[in-house]
Amino acid sequence: MPLSRLIDYLEEHNKKYVVIKHSTAFTAQEVAASAHIPGKDMAKTVIVKVDGEMKMVVLPSTHNVDFEAIKEALNADEAELATEQEFEELFPECELGAMPPFGNFYDMETLVAESLTEDEEIAFNAGTHKELVQMNYSDFAELVQPKILPVGVRA
Repeated sequence: MPLSRLIDYLEEHNKKYVVIKHSTAFTAQEVAASAHIPGKDMAKTVIVKVDGEMKMVVLPSTHNVDFEAIKEALNADEAELATEQEFEELFPECELGAMPPFGNFYDMETLVAESLTEDEEIAFNAGTHKELVQMNYSDFAELVQPKILPVGVRA
């Protein structure tokens, strides 16, 4: 179960967090509304293919992925949204589309939108469409060691 794995990891690293249970919601904006969290503080996880390699992009729910910025920042020829069929096997214990933004759990590089770094706290799916984890962004960044890039554009 992803939530227990995530909690164990946060506890092991002495990080403070809150688990929020909410009614079933599928889009990041719906989750934010259901859990009464500002959309800018709700982080969504998007899987992209950059020159054929899967990468995890984490950005505020109020933003969309900027594929041109990813190509430019990573000096790549191609950057595109991965299909659910292409990535579902990478996250076997997670509900489809509810992956936590911990690419390090999945041997996947994590790219974080610069705009998300402005938040003191972030909340994100914890592997299901009914549970969130909220924690300090600085603790998240310390654990995940993401690459900070201009990968998001306000929707």
